[in-house]
Amino acid sequence: MCLYRFMFSALLIYNIHMTARKIFRIFYVSMFLAGLALSIAGCNAVPESGQIRVLEVKGNIVPVVADYISRGIAEAEERSDTVVIITLDTPGGLLDSTERIVKSIMNASVPVVVYVSPHGAWAASAGTFITVSAHLSAMAPATSLGAAHPVSVGEEMPEDVQKKATEYSAAWIQSIAEKRGRDPSLVEAAVRESRSFTASEAVEKKLVDFQADDLDSVITQINGRKVTLANGSEVTIDTEGAAVSRSEMTLVEKILQVISHPNVAYILLTLASIGLITEISNPGLIFPGVIGGICLLLAFYSLGVLNAGWAGLLLLLLAFGLFVTEIFVPAYGILTTGGIVSLIIGSLILFSESEASMQFDTSLIVYVAIFLALFMGFLVWAVIRGQKRKVTTGKEGMIGLVAEVKTALEPVGMVQVEGELWKAELDEGLAHPGEEVIIQKVDNLKLYVTRKK
Repeated sequence: MCLYRFMFSALLIYNIHMTARKIFRIFYVSMFLAGLALSIAGCNAVPESGQIRVLEVKGNIVPVVADYISRGIAEAEERSDTVVIITLDTPGGLLDSTERIVKSIMNASVPVVVYVSPHGAWAASAGTFITVSAHLSAMAPATSLGAAHPVSVGEEMPEDVQKKATEYSAAWIQSIAEKRGRDPSLVEAAVRESRSFTASEAVEKKLVDFQADDLDSVITQINGRKVTLANGSEVTIDTEGAAVSRSEMTLVEKILQVISHPNVAYILLTLASIGLITEISNPGLIFPGVIGGICLLLAFYSLGVLNAGWAGLLLLLLAFGLFVTEIFVPAYGILTTGGIVSLIIGSLILFSESEASMQFDTSLIVYVAIFLALFMGFLVWAVIRGQKRKVTTGKEGMIGLVAEVKTALEPVGMVQVEGELWKAELDEGLAHPGEEVIIQKVDNLKLYVTRKK
């Protein structure tokens, strides 16, 4: 009877198990088909048009920011959006990236509005060119515009180069202002004299179109305004009932923007040096080498974006080489000292050709130099200590160990060391079984020992 009950229970459990498997299988297949149907529907669906696309730019104008704005405007054109609003807060940036952004705005087939915000933000240097190039521009209270004079960080530009850069920038921003119906003389003053304007001054002098407290106010004030696009057609902006769609940077773009800063590039280069030096001095650790290699590649990307000077970069690589050589050559700190000097000089001229907005915090040089000096001192001390440490493996590790005599040494016999029997030769005299001797030398499979005193 018990056997029948057991068989019945087992059969019932098996049926429940098989039924559950079928249910889950049907569920998974249904979910897959539903997902496939939604994907196909999504691909065939017509993108919603008439939206207000909002792009947010905060920080230095670098290539990844130019890519982000160009992509946002292109998507707005494809979806026939009503208007693109760029919220801007920047101290400036690279000239070539600024040129790309201005070209994208000037040639857009959709109205582009630049809004300097939030309160306390600024559109300095490159930001001035971007703001002036928009079809419509606005500023939040307590914001500023201007200071677009081309300068260099570190070493001063040669006078002829400075003059050419100023003339080019002045002519360029004047042509942009004329195209947008703004005062060319005032924007020229922003370039030649580094003149700046508050939000109220910019509105009063017609450098921007209006002042707005927030994004909703911008959307309200641009409604019904007419703008002329690059193809010459005049369109009226209609934001009534239009949905707001925010296009944010992708994760990769955000990372690239963060590392496209002199301070971050310098820190990455420092971390790369520390990781690679640690790996070279201790082969096989792997982790420091992997982290150092990743940081080095990211640093090279950042340095390339920031137009880092080759002389500075070569001096930093020389410092790295001197640090590594110090580990293997007993130079008593001379190579490390030379590496620190090379590091400081290279750091000072690394960003000497960068734009003024790409400021480099020189206090980082002091911190990095002190840290690397201490790090190299610790590393060299660890290497020297390791070289002086007694060998504990192999033949060298047996020297100095105590052995017990098993057969009389007169002078050749057998001894036991850590459970193993060895042939041994006593240096002088006679040693009886049970006595202790000290190993002085190991030659092949023979030990040379002396009496323990």
